[in-house]
Amino acid sequence: MKIVTLLGSAKKKGNTATVLTWVEAELLSMGHEVERIYLEKVEIGGCLGCAKCRELPEEIGCVRKDDAYPIFEKMIEAEAVLFATPIYFWGYSAQMKALIDRGYSLVCNYHMPNHTSLVEGQRQALLVTGAGPYENNAEPLFVAFDRIVSYYKAVKAGELYVAGCSTPDQMPPKVKAQAQALARQIDGQKLQ
Repeated sequence: MKIVTLLGSAKKKGNTATVLTWVEAELLSMGHEVERIYLEKVEIGGCLGCAKCRELPEEIGCVRKDDAYPIFEKMIEAEAVLFATPIYFWGYSAQMKALIDRGYSLVCNYHMPNHTSLVEGQRQALLVTGAGPYENNAEPLFVAFDRIVSYYKAVKAGELYVAGCSTPDQMPPKVKAQAQALARQIDGQKLQ
């Protein structure tokens, strides 16, 4: 399976990147092709809200031709996409949010009988790290992700929240096992 991972953290070796590396290593050990896209190093402008993308339902119709375009092409080609982000102010990082907003161009006719998506049926998963608890902190990201998956007509393939993060070297050993379990969910394996 071809899998794209989207790292929405500014830190290449921070908590999110560390857990994502464990997920990717497990996916690679299962024989999957994995490509990480480090969103901090690309240029993604905000959605203009112009709705020009609605005119081209069979292609990425966004008028902005920045780095979001080739990322969307890779996402469309992939069988699975893993969104990985730290929590910033009860939401996605700015790097991840810009890409999510621009994902508006992947779907046409939402809430209508002819609702189409360029990533329909794709397996999508979410990895989030944060210092605080899930309640009153991370839960809005997961609610939003469920809605994003529905919007994309995708299949939710797993989710993981790693709480209490301070530095990668202080993560308890159970986190690596949780990351490996997320990889198995993305792969479609039943958990024991």
